[in-house]
Amino acid sequence: MAGRYFDEWVVGDRLVHDIRRTVTETDNLLFSTMTHNPQPLHLDIEAAKASEFGQILVNSTFTFSLMIGLSVGDTTLGTLVANLGYDKVVMPNPVFIGDTLRAETEVVACKDSKSRPTAGIVTFQHVLRNQRHEIVCQCLRPALLHRKPA
Repeated sequence: MAGRYFDEWVVGDRLVHDIRRTVTETDNLLFSTMTHNPQPLHLDIEAAKASEFGQILVNSTFTFSLMIGLSVGDTTLGTLVANLGYDKVVMPNPVFIGDTLRAETEVVACKDSKSRPTAGIVTFQHVLRNQRHEIVCQCLRPALLHRKPA
């Protein structure tokens, strides 16, 4: 199991996740159609060329989901009770087909769970960067994690 238990995290822990991902046209097309998102910027090359971006813009919810997915193996895999939400999600730069993305995580808060004595809440700040080191997505993710078994 790769994830850490609640007791193993401290505020200030930082991770640069090893797995990177180059976004493909298929990723964007499948995600957009599976989620019933008909936005022409994601699906219509001619509409995208006529936009300020001049090319297909990757679906931002795919970008967000990829950021979280890239972080799971090192953070919560096998130790998660539940994600408690996502806060302050921002996407300051666009993602295009062919961009290679990597995620970083910092622990910004740790607190005991009031309702579950066998768990605690770790708040992660996730940041996703492209190959030019520009931030393309970031958020806060409070996660309810199991404590280390006795």
